[in-house]
Amino acid sequence: MKFAIIKERKTPPDHRVVLSPNACKIINANFPEAEIVVESSAIRVFSDDAYIKEGFSIVNNVTDAEVLIGVKEVPIEALIPNKKYFFFSHTIKKQPYNKKLLQAVLKKNIELYDHEVITAESGQRLVAFGRYAGIVGAYNGFRTFGLKYNLYNLPKAEELPNQQALINALKRIKNNLPPIKIVLTGKGRVGNGAKEMLDAMQLKEVNVTAYLQEHFNVPVYCQIDVLDYNKRKDCKELPAQDFYENPHKYESDFMRFAKVTDFYIAGHFYGDGAPYLFTRNDAKSKDFNIKVVADISCDINGPVATTIRPSTIANPIYGYDTVTETETDFKNENAIAVMAVDNLPCELPADASEGFGESFINYVIPAFFNNDKDGVLERARMTKNGKLTERFKYLEDYVSK
Repeated sequence: MKFAIIKERKTPPDHRVVLSPNACKIINANFPEAEIVVESSAIRVFSDDAYIKEGFSIVNNVTDAEVLIGVKEVPIEALIPNKKYFFFSHTIKKQPYNKKLLQAVLKKNIELYDHEVITAESGQRLVAFGRYAGIVGAYNGFRTFGLKYNLYNLPKAEELPNQQALINALKRIKNNLPPIKIVLTGKGRVGNGAKEMLDAMQLKEVNVTAYLQEHFNVPVYCQIDVLDYNKRKDCKELPAQDFYENPHKYESDFMRFAKVTDFYIAGHFYGDGAPYLFTRNDAKSKDFNIKVVADISCDINGPVATTIRPSTIANPIYGYDTVTETETDFKNENAIAVMAVDNLPCELPADASEGFGESFINYVIPAFFNNDKDGVLERARMTKNGKLTERFKYLEDYVSK
């Protein structure tokens, strides 16, 4: 079977790749029947020469490959009919800006496998960039805090080569931090990626009770999960599974954290029907103490009310005026500084690519050679023979309009 690593064509450019030269080498060693070619690219974090050095062909035409593997959406005009494609299509939530892309996929008889729905039978995602979003998001949050209060000036994450360089930079500014309280929501890939950075800085971690009730003379952080910042409306205490099954029966309990928090890192997953963590009215409260928000989750006008738009790698920070509910200079005394970059792993492309590729090798590539015995390809296949597959029939009204 012939696989092609395709050139990223979306603007702004994405330097990541699913399979690094080393990943390709591992595939060849374990699956000799897999042939891999690489479409030439001047923007990829790994150069054409890096692939050539490992023995892989650089080509300008990938029409003879069966499986085409990319990261971001492929422009409609670049889609090759009758192929199998892997990329993030950003269509599974009926995103209006990509409706025409999914329509074109169907029209061109393409089998689309979306990275976002490559899952285990339990529904757990098997390949994702989330850990690196958390790593970069935490770093960017500390950079934002330093700029907000003129305490220090960290370089942009994209200017540093890898995670260790980010950690080294954060260690250098640790002593410049006042005794702030930092709350981190989420215990999945994103939240734990952010936690890696807090732990690497050797910040003190405290439990919920201590965080809410005690004062500290050093910076501290608390990582909280859904039942810490949500409570049932009827005050019953049930396992977390009840929250996931009945989110409408819960209300936010986040304000108890907002009252004592200086810096908030949002690394949670927000599900439909769940309560907002805090609203715009909450942010107006005299008890709302948060002044810096690193919103890695980046749901616009959603559960983190201060996130009114995504920011960019070029301009990652904006201010939120709680009174007018509009954007302002983040350095204004009363402004909440918001970092809401929605493509954070792009700032650490080499590390992110290596991590993503490792999972892709473990879970996806074998499925092509073992008759998909675990159903990985079957669950991720959105389209086949010009139609939506059974699991994605709910998108029929989306593509028919």
